[in-house]
Amino acid sequence: MYLYVLRSKINGKYYIGSTRDLEKRISEHNAGKIRSTKALIPYELIYKEVFLTYTEARKRELYFKKRKSRKLIDNLINRSKS
Repeated sequence: MYLYVLRSKINGKYYIGSTRDLEKRISEHNAGKIRSTKALIPYELIYKEVFLTYTEARKRELYFKKRKSRKLIDNLINRSKS
């Protein structure tokens, strides 16, 4: 189970999601099958976290989405690069 962050190659906006099958989900985003991300394809995977359960991944996703903070996501990504 995964939490993932995608970045649009068009304008740099982030999309945060959770899934059981990361490769399939990214393919769906880039194929335009996901309505919320369709307008800004293509996307690149820039961050992921692995969880034992989907519930844990979903809770982590909601944590970031509730805060609606690009700075919080930027900090997360930058820490993972260190």
